[in-house]
Amino acid sequence: MRASRRTLSAAALACIIGAATLGTAACGGDDPVASATGPAPSGPCAGGPLPKVAVADRADSFDAPAQVVKDDCDYAATIETRFGDIEIDLDADAAPATVNSFVFLAQQGFFDGGQFHRTVPDYVIQGGDPTGTGTGGPGYTIPDELPAEPGYATGAVAMANAGPDTGGSQFFIVTGDASALTNAYTQFGTVTSGLDAAQPAVIESVTVTEG
Repeated sequence: MRASRRTLSAAALACIIGAATLGTAACGGDDPVASATGPAPSGPCAGGPLPKVAVADRADSFDAPAQVVKDDCDYAATIETRFGDIEIDLDADAAPATVNSFVFLAQQGFFDGGQFHRTVPDYVIQGGDPTGTGTGGPGYTIPDELPAEPGYATGAVAMANAGPDTGGSQFFIVTGDASALTNAYTQFGTVTSGLDAAQPAVIESVTVTEG
């Protein structure tokens, strides 16, 4: 599951989508589309924050996400920034593979210390790239789980991508009118509070609660 640090390929470095076409590029087309490894965990819901991997044991690249999400539990995420906390309800029913990957990476501390590296005011803010360049990812990609109905309302949380089935770790939060967005991005959550904290800043930590 864990892989060593990798150097981005020339193709990945060239995979940058301009602001005119959205610019939410989670470039990782060279990475394999991964399925979660292992059976769904069982047992009662944690009823609180999920534990994280110790800092000394953290990696920055993986072959695939472990299956960490339980079938009958609800999940929420808290993104801490200097502007305040962004609270997100995660929709594992609509996007089970995406939520599982996000929860897995959060438990690995993958997002901690990163930043919202791209902002289009009153449109979207994007994070989840450990390189801060718009070309980074977790070493794998996940399949699209596109919304049944088009449209991304303010507060929607969705995966950035560089084409079909290329989502990895980069995500964006809709902060304004995104009616021009095509139905090409997996929505896996909704901001329930703290949308005003979605500003260019370091992502101090991402904590997931299971209930």
